[in-house]
Amino acid sequence: MKGKKINWREIGIEKLVVIFLCGIVLLALSWPSGSSGKKEKVPKEEEKGEELLEISGEEYIKSLEKRLKAILSKVEGVKRTEVMITLKNSGEKVTLKDQPYSQETTTQKDGSGESTSNHISGEETTVLVETEEGTQPYVLKEKEPQVEGVLILVEGMESAIVKNEISEAVEALFGVPSHKIKVMKMNAEEQGGAR
Repeated sequence: MKGKKINWREIGIEKLVVIFLCGIVLLALSWPSGSSGKKEKVPKEEEKGEELLEISGEEYIKSLEKRLKAILSKVEGVKRTEVMITLKNSGEKVTLKDQPYSQETTTQKDGSGESTSNHISGEETTVLVETEEGTQPYVLKEKEPQVEGVLILVEGMESAIVKNEISEAVEALFGVPSHKIKVMKMNAEEQGGAR
């Protein structure tokens, strides 16, 4: 028995398009989506970044002070430092807002002609999302706390150049104006007692 040849013209273009689209849908459904139900392990560097956003203001300050102290200890002419940082604010979460509005147009006719007035009213609401922890605002971005001022006590700072370089470094790191940065030489008694 001989097989019957398929004549594409008899099938028609509409049916061919439907068969082609069905093939694409089946291919898309069989494609791995990447969400197999298992939670993927976040790389350690990304975990650290998320942790910084979730820590309190005091822990954030201590982290900044520790990092600044460590980097300043590597500056030539600096033996030891003490650092104090104050914050302007505790950071901010910028949430998504929904701003529906309604517009009402009123037309009035009087003896002198016709006048039209528009009235637009709106109400801003925060967009909420369901998470594992419950309903929460949808956060677009998180702003880190802003540094208000920095005080640095330095042991072994004999040069005004070193003092100026430390002040400029802090200004560059934190975006704090120079009049809010104070670099001072550590007390001689404190220097001797710490050794």
